[in-house]
Amino acid sequence: MNIRSFLIGCLVISTLTAVSQEKSGKNNNLKTNKSASERNKPTGDVNRQDRPHPTKPAQFVSEWMNPSGELTFKELPYAYDALEKAIDAKTVEVHYDKHHRGYYTNFMNAIKGTDMEKMPITMIFANIKGQPDAVRNNAGGYFNHVIYWQNMSPDGGGEPSGELMQEINKTFGNFKNFKDKFEEAGKSRFGSGWAWLAVDMKTGELFITSTANQDNPLMNITDRRGIPILGMDVWEHAYYLKYQNKRADYITAFWNVVNWGDVEAKYKGYRSMREDNNNTK
Repeated sequence: MNIRSFLIGCLVISTLTAVSQEKSGKNNNLKTNKSASERNKPTGDVNRQDRPHPTKPAQFVSEWMNPSGELTFKELPYAYDALEKAIDAKTVEVHYDKHHRGYYTNFMNAIKGTDMEKMPITMIFANIKGQPDAVRNNAGGYFNHVIYWQNMSPDGGGEPSGELMQEINKTFGNFKNFKDKFEEAGKSRFGSGWAWLAVDMKTGELFITSTANQDNPLMNITDRRGIPILGMDVWEHAYYLKYQNKRADYITAFWNVVNWGDVEAKYKGYRSMREDNNNTK
C-alpha cells in the first residue's frame, strides 16, 4: 500500500464512528432502572462519539485520527438494560465495564512510552504484524467494541435502506442472503472472534469476513483488508449469561438491535471519501 492510499485510508477511518442523530435522539429518552440510569445516563455528545466534523469537503476531525495515547474510554450511548431484545443487562454491564474497559486500559499501558503513543490507531493496525500480543489484542479489543456498541440500539432492527441496501442487494443478491452469510461467518468462527461486514479498501465492494480473537479487517494480517461498518462479537462473554452455549440464538437475536442508521452512516462516510479521492486523481 503506497503512502497516498494509506492516508486516504486514514481519512476514511475518520467516518467509522458516525452515529445516526435520529437514533441518538430516541436513545436519550429511554426509561431504565435506576442503577443503570445512574451509571449510563447519556450526556452531551455521548451518542455521537467521534462524530466527524466537516471542516471542508473530504476533511474531517475525528478521534481515530488523534494519537492513540489521547484516545479515551467513552460511556455507552444507552443504559445497560436497553438492549434486552437481544442481550441482558448484566451481560452488557460486564462486557462493557470489565472486558471493554480492560482492553482500553491494557492498550494504553502497552503503548505507553513508545512511538505508538503518537500514532493513530489506524496506523498501528496497518502495521500490526510483528507487534507484541499486548498491542494487537488490546488495540483490537478496544476499537472493535467501540464499533460493536455503536452498531446496536434499543430502537434497532429491521432492514437498511438507501445506498447501503442497494449495495447489499448488488453484492449478495438480497437482504436474506446477506443475513445468512453474515450469520454463518459468526457461527463458523471457531473459538472466539468476530463477524464483520466491511468495505474493501481497494475496490469499494462490500464483503463479509470473520476474524479470530480481537483482530479486525483493518489489520495487515487479514486475508482481505477493509473498513468495518458492522461488527458482531461472538466471544462467549458477549452472550453466555443469557444463551449459554447457544451462539446461534444470540446471532439470531442480534438483528433485533442492529442500528442500521449507524451502519449506513459509516458506509456513506466511506463512499464520500472514496468519491472525493477519485475526483482529485
